[in-house]
Amino acid sequence: MLPALPAAAQDALAGRQAPRISVVGEGEVSVAPDLAVVTLSVLREAATAREALTANNAAMKEVLDGLKAAGIAERDIQTSRLNIQPRYAQGTRDKPETPRIVGYSVGNEVTVRIRKIAEAGAVIDKVVGLGVNQGGSIAFVNEDLKATMTEARKRAVADALDKARTLAEAAGVKLGPVLSIEENAIAPRPIAYAAPMRKASADMAVPLASGENSYQTQVNVVFEIAR
Repeated sequence: MLPALPAAAQDALAGRQAPRISVVGEGEVSVAPDLAVVTLSVLREAATAREALTANNAAMKEVLDGLKAAGIAERDIQTSRLNIQPRYAQGTRDKPETPRIVGYSVGNEVTVRIRKIAEAGAVIDKVVGLGVNQGGSIAFVNEDLKATMTEARKRAVADALDKARTLAEAAGVKLGPVLSIEENAIAPRPIAYAAPMRKASADMAVPLASGENSYQTQVNVVFEIAR
């Protein structure tokens, strides 16, 4: 007589998996942003590319100086795009003509990280007065997500455990040990603000609402069904 094999070994020999429960747990954490990322652009036009670039350089220098005077560190200011384009005169239906260059436009865009969110509106208002006349998109983000995502993962695992217990109870079985856990991170959903740049009144900064950001994660958890 051969000794009886454990149930798990019998399942392995029979080539089939032990009964299990698979669930997806979700965890979400909402936090106030601590950083505003703004794109600002200076656009200048002139008869020649050289003249347009010179005018743009002068205006952008004032903008950069203004940002630094507002307390923005150099590491938080980065040129993100420089564009030089010809402007064309187009013929009309009554007077068709070959498109010809009539001038040039130069656009210089910078991305700015504003660490004091409460001052973001005042900073935007200031640089518009110094020459910014294009752009204006802004995103409120969180610089360090380690603690936030740790909490989201804890909530996701707790959610998975709760679902698995509910399923086991409904099926009339006992929940066994965890066999595997896999995380599927979900991209954060920042609340974004975007509007054309306009000069605010002298006694009022640009009004902004930073709201909250939601960060999510998912975990796939497999439990064994206890025998």
